[in-house]
Amino acid sequence: MSATIAAVQTLPVSLPAHPGLVVRGARGAHDRSDFLLVRVVTSGDVVGYGEVSATPLWSGEDGCTADHFIRDLLAPALVGRPLAPVGALETLMDRLLAGNPFTKAGVATALWDAYARTLDVPLAVALGGAYRDRVPIKLSLSGDGPGLDQVYGTARALGFRAFKVKVGLGVAADVARVSRARELVGPDAFLGVDANGGWSRADAFRAVRQLVDHGIGFVEQPVAPADLAGLRALRDSGIPVVADEAVFGLADLVALVRAEAADCVSLYVGKSGGPGRAVAMGQLAAAFGIAPLLGSNGEFGLGAAAQLHVACALPALSEFPSDIIGAHYYTQDILARPLDSDGTTVRLGAEPGLGVVPRPDLVDAFR
Repeated sequence: MSATIAAVQTLPVSLPAHPGLVVRGARGAHDRSDFLLVRVVTSGDVVGYGEVSATPLWSGEDGCTADHFIRDLLAPALVGRPLAPVGALETLMDRLLAGNPFTKAGVATALWDAYARTLDVPLAVALGGAYRDRVPIKLSLSGDGPGLDQVYGTARALGFRAFKVKVGLGVAADVARVSRARELVGPDAFLGVDANGGWSRADAFRAVRQLVDHGIGFVEQPVAPADLAGLRALRDSGIPVVADEAVFGLADLVALVRAEAADCVSLYVGKSGGPGRAVAMGQLAAAFGIAPLLGSNGEFGLGAAAQLHVACALPALSEFPSDIIGAHYYTQDILARPLDSDGTTVRLGAEPGLGVVPRPDLVDAFR
């Protein structure tokens, strides 16, 4: 483990979402992703990859800001430093750049990938696992009327059998959308709802009372991220509460634990600042009885692979399906070989590191 970092390189990539799967929720529509791929090269000629799957409405970051900060601030400080321990490099990035967790997560993922490839083990093993070799997944349903029917038909054709419905757009319309979704998926399929913090506390209570009869598996981020008291009160509704926007970093998770405000927490590699920190947050949450699952910001294939390895490295994972959808959400894949996913589960391979690499044309385009 004497390897040092020889280069940190970037590649902007912009992809349209599959037109039949575009997510429309309380925070707007996600119909295109302008992300940034990251490549780390070590002195031992080992290559690691990462992905900055950032969108401005989530963290105030995107591929453009990430490219600037990585090329002009983080890369000059990282080159020449030892690859291990990766945690020391994450601390260095925190000292150089405030906030911007998705940007730092993209670099951290590439560092962890290079580290695991140097050890010749899957990233999940380098992170402390693997505790499982497959993860159940779900897909978001959004839209109304024929639009909702179209999204469901597309998702069904791709193999999805578990879903969550985007709500938080007005109680009456939300209840009607969930009612139609239940008709489409059938009485036995898993179905949750995700408000993205779009309900007031009063609307959340009204909506939840009406949604109980539709067999809802959970309600995700029903109220504003800062309203931990509202989340705590909704836990008595009879539907499990999942925290998402309420938890980015470790301090947010500690506040959630102290408030006893959720039954489950949706962790992102990007929100956490990288795969190692996502695993640490998942372990802390589980220690206090809050089950973690992997949430999504519409990651490409590299980001989805990082999600998979984090999920497999967690000792405890929620029984609710995770959102590892990168193999399906876009009209094309950035990977040379897609993740092994059939829409119901995504499976972990035995290859070292992330177990995936970008397509040859993208590898050649890194700068």
